[in-house]
Parts: sequence; C-alpha cells; structure tokens
Amino acid sequence: MEIAELLMALGVLFLAGLAADQAGRFTRLPRVTMLLLLGLVAGQAGLDLIPGDLIAWFEILSIVALTMVAFLLGGTLTRETLARHGRAILMLSVAIAGGTALVVAGGLTAIGVDWRLALVLGAIATATDPAAMTDVIRQAGVKIGFTETLKGIVAIDDVWGLILFSLVLSLVSQSSGLGEMLAGAAHDILGGVALGVALGLPAALLTGRLTPGEPQQAEAIGIVFLTAGLALWLEVSFLIAGMTAGAVVVNFAQHHERAFHEIEHVQWPFMILFFLLAGATLEVEALKALGWAGVLYLGLRMLARVLGSFAGGWLAGASAAERRWYGPALLPQAGVAVGIALVAGEALPDWSGTIMALTIASTVVFEIVGPPLTLLAIRRVARQDG
Repeated sequence: MEIAELLMALGVLFLAGLAADQAGRFTRLPRVTMLLLLGLVAGQAGLDLIPGDLIAWFEILSIVALTMVAFLLGGTLTRETLARHGRAILMLSVAIAGGTALVVAGGLTAIGVDWRLALVLGAIATATDPAAMTDVIRQAGVKIGFTETLKGIVAIDDVWGLILFSLVLSLVSQSSGLGEMLAGAAHDILGGVALGVALGLPAALLTGRLTPGEPQQAEAIGIVFLTAGLALWLEVSFLIAGMTAGAVVVNFAQHHERAFHEIEHVQWPFMILFFLLAGATLEVEALKALGWAGVLYLGLRMLARVLGSFAGGWLAGASAAERRWYGPALLPQAGVAVGIALVAGEALPDWSGTIMALTIASTVVFEIVGPPLTLLAIRRVARQDG
C-alpha cells in the first residue's frame, strides 16, 4: 500500500506541475511560485497530503536538480557570451554580492545586533536561487542582453557568496583558525572546479559521437549524476562542479553545437518535484520568529540588491533600465542560503537558532515574491529594449 500511495502521489505531483505551468500562462505568475505555494498547501504546514517517504527524497532530488541547473548555467558561459557580457557579469556579481553583505551587516549592527552575527547574516544574504532564476528566464521566453547577463551572474554569484562566507566565518568563529577556514573554502571551491574540469574535458571529447552532433539522453543524465555523486563523495561543491563541467563542455565540444541539449528535456520533471517538495518543507512557523530585526533583514537585502545592481551596472556600462531591474530580478533565495546557514549554525551554536530562523523565514518570503519580480524585471527591460 505504501508503494501504491507513493506512485499515486508522484502521478498527482507531475500532473500538478503541468497544471501550474498552464495556470502560469493565464495568470502571468511564474510557475515556480505556483509550485511552491501548491507544495506549501499540500505539505506538512497545510493539508499534509504528501507522503513522508516522498518528502524524504527532497535532499536527493534537490542535489540532482541543482546539479542540472548548474550544468546548464555553466553551458551559458560560452566564449561569445563572456566576450559580450563578461565585464557586466563580473562587475554586477561582485557589486551585488559585496553590497548585499555590507548593507545587511551594517544595518543590523546599527540596530544593536552583535557585529559578528550581523556579518554572518550579511554573508548568508548574498546567496540566490539558481533553479528559480533559470526557470523564470526560460518561462519568459526572452533572449536579450539582460537575460544573458542574469544567467552569468547567477552562475557565479554563489561562488562569491561562498568565498565571502568562508572569510566571515573565519573571522567570527572561535573554534577554527583562519588557515583552517580558508583551507576548507579552497577545498570546497577549487575542488569543485577541478572535478568539473576532470569530468568536462572527456565529456566534451566523447559526447555526441554515437548520434553525430547530438548527445544522447543517457549521456546527459549520466554525467550529471556522476558529477553530483563524485562531488558529494569528495566533499566539494556540486554546484561549482556542475557549472564548471558545463562551461568546459560548451567551450571545448567542437563537434556539436549545443552541449547536453537533452538535459533540458529531462530537467523539468525533476524541477516539478524539487519546487513542490521545497514548498512542502518550508517552515511557515519560522515566519512567526521574525521580529523587527527579521523585517529589517528582509528590507536590507532588498535594498542591497538594488544598490548593488546600480553600482555594478554603472561600472559595467549597463543601460539605466537594466541597472534599475537587476536588483529585483536577483531576489530569489533558496537551498544555498539554507545550506550555508546550517554550516554557520554548527560553527556558532549560540546563534544557531537565530541564524536558522531568519534564513528559513527569509527563504519563504523571497521564494514567493522573488520569482514574480524576476519575471516582471525581464518583461520591463525587454519592453524598453524593444
């Protein structure tokens, strides 16, 4: 009976994803937001309709789905894209990540939050949600310089966030020295890059040979699962490994035009389950833990994204319309932030409850309001460019 319930639940969830996709076309709301809300209603915080065994799969599904997203984002970092938008991607990603950390940490410190806790929360606030961002960009169906730059920013901004977080944690942690923390960050980031290169180079050479010019579905899924598994085994970042592998394949596979096109065909079923289960596991009770400091945290992150996008856009020579909308477009926040918060909670047990409550609560808010703002930003810039 448990297997029957599990299979029926999977069937209903896939059909719900299809319904959310169609409803998004009529309501102009991102399907990501609709899936999250549907998961929230059907999950433990709502009607509790989703079997616990299925929710237990969330960690595995999230790793696979996010590795696919990272691989596809890496695939957007072609030589041509970097030549056209490389300066904008670098300037904007650094300005937005750095600006977010400074504004959030500074604002929280100003109202009396311990400066060490404020620095940690500022570093956590830099994380985004590459899965939601990528899906909204695809749903918008708009291919302009703004969306190409957004993809590039999302591909690397979590790298800056991880580096910044490691430096901050080394500064405020009482249990680890600077050298140990920097070594851990280097292992996580550089190890992910090395793994991505090690898998990406043979994949670039060998894929697309059985059917000339078109990598097969088994090849695509195989490299994604292998990347995720090896990254977990080696304890390096699977996001960075996937992104690096995708970038290597797209730039070195000369015998086919689009690297791992088949990933796009199989990605959506994984994403349906990912977003629905993400909604089902969101802890709405965490919203009750938001005091004035929590409300300020949300406002500061929004303000920081806008200010950072203006500064980075100005340095990159972006248009006024693009500078105005990069910040709102980069509000979604999800799994990476929660993962960083877990690490921070383990290193700083006295503040673990505060860190997790604020991070989970902000994730609930930004996962619901973020994707619609991303879609709005894309459409506004596209309209002004058109």
